[in-house]
Amino acid sequence: MKTLLLTLTAALAGIANAAPVRAFLTTADQQQLLAPSAVDKAAKAGDVIRVDPKRQHQRIAGFGAAITEGSAWLIRHGMSDTQRDALMRELFTREGNDGKGLGFEFTRLTIGASDFSRRHYSLDDMPPGQTDPSLAHFSLAPEREDVIPAVKQALALNPKLQVMASPWSAPGWMKTTDSLVQGQLKPEHYASFAKYMVRYVEEMKAEGVPIFALTLQNEPHFEPGDYPGMRMTPRTRATVVGQHLGPLLQAKGMKTQLLEWDHNWDEPWSPLSMLSDATARQYVSGVAWHCYAGDVSAQSQVAQQFPKLDVWFTECSGGEWKPQWAETLPWITRNLVIGSTRHGARGVLMWNLALDPQYGPHLGGCKDCRGVVTIDPKDGKVTRNIEYYAFGHASRFVQQGARRVDSDGGAKGLDHVAFTNPDGSTALIVSNSAAEARRFTVQAPGQRFSYELPASGVVTFTW
Repeated sequence: MKTLLLTLTAALAGIANAAPVRAFLTTADQQQLLAPSAVDKAAKAGDVIRVDPKRQHQRIAGFGAAITEGSAWLIRHGMSDTQRDALMRELFTREGNDGKGLGFEFTRLTIGASDFSRRHYSLDDMPPGQTDPSLAHFSLAPEREDVIPAVKQALALNPKLQVMASPWSAPGWMKTTDSLVQGQLKPEHYASFAKYMVRYVEEMKAEGVPIFALTLQNEPHFEPGDYPGMRMTPRTRATVVGQHLGPLLQAKGMKTQLLEWDHNWDEPWSPLSMLSDATARQYVSGVAWHCYAGDVSAQSQVAQQFPKLDVWFTECSGGEWKPQWAETLPWITRNLVIGSTRHGARGVLMWNLALDPQYGPHLGGCKDCRGVVTIDPKDGKVTRNIEYYAFGHASRFVQQGARRVDSDGGAKGLDHVAFTNPDGSTALIVSNSAAEARRFTVQAPGQRFSYELPASGVVTFTW
């Protein structure tokens, strides 16, 4: 009995002397936006969320958004120098984790134009009917205008920033349409396309922008009718990667990773098919996913078949089709911040980093997509959107190199994910999708506290 009392006393003392818990709350009525919030150190009735830091999972590379050509142009030309510098610091640093910075550590570039570019271009355009298999006309000139300066500023602010890149189309002369719009890659140009991708990585490195990962094609099962795109079947992707791009990267001793798929959750059969090619698979390090159809659980469906491959979440856009905070804030947090990481994602990206009040610049494609921030080029004013706050609940508190750790319990409508940071701190993100407030207790080694989370609200706890 004496031993039991001593053990209980020690346990209670451990909780009493635990590191202080900080909470940051965002509510659907926007009255609280990543705002400090008090926790109740007295455990009360309610559902229990248990955090077990000893059960570790994937290592986190970061959260962020894509620096499209449109975003880069807007940041560089729609703001004063002072406004731009302040915004970039806010987006790409944590400012000492004092609540002023998002701390984005992961971004995506487009190799050539996407729909969020002011014009359609590749890095080796040729007149109709002409080809350039030696890539004599390859040039990064279009990217030097705004994209490269924007990325280099982000890298100067955060040298740990992980940069990946994806093409929306091969140069038109490599395709069946002789156009950036629609079509497929001609077999006689598989090798040229591989050289084009490698040339991009080499020249971006020379510009001071290291590319840690490539996808072969953005959304390979989609051929948009009014902006660059290219259909690539699983067999084509396997052939290009296995016989051309993979061996070329290896022969050059390049460490750039290749990520398969880069498309929606609703077709897991496609990456499974491509990865069934053993020759191609040896060059692939991970699988990338988008949010526009299907369910996030598809990530685990593929990962169970190929557990040695990393999981990445590389695109989802907010938009005016879902402007309601009460619906969209918990959706993004539940599916992207929490769902994608619980299903293995090492990095999580939104689509455009910044757009203007007319949802551009863009040429074709989405007419009402939202950026993480909206910049009004009339005066440089910045509006921080739903996506800013949803992602900020992770990016501000989950450091690069963190490990996702086990969290279980809760109740229907309460979704959560936990991380242990390299500095030993813990971050727990909880989203309440229910129509009413939910009270719960958090239990972790040395910690026990209660909290009431408003309907459609999101909270991050750190200790």
